[in-house]
Amino acid sequence: MITLLTDFGWQDGYVGVMKGVIWGINPNVQIVDLSHDIAPQDIDAAAFVLKISYPYFPKDTVHVVVVDPGVG
Repeated sequence: MITLLTDFGWQDGYVGVMKGVIWGINPNVQIVDLSHDIAPQDIDAAAFVLKISYPYFPKDTVHVVVVDPGVG
């Protein structure tokens, strides 16, 4: 299982591209969208969402967080 947490939003294709790359590597992996609505460049908000979310996922879950404070 892989979770995705980003500040990408849903207005463009970036989330879909990221999922396509993951499924290109492993078409059987389950992907969970934690959120793509983190405020742009808000590392603290992303850290909070990850902190409250990760305990509810299986031990071997991979958590992908993409929030870049230098973009925008």
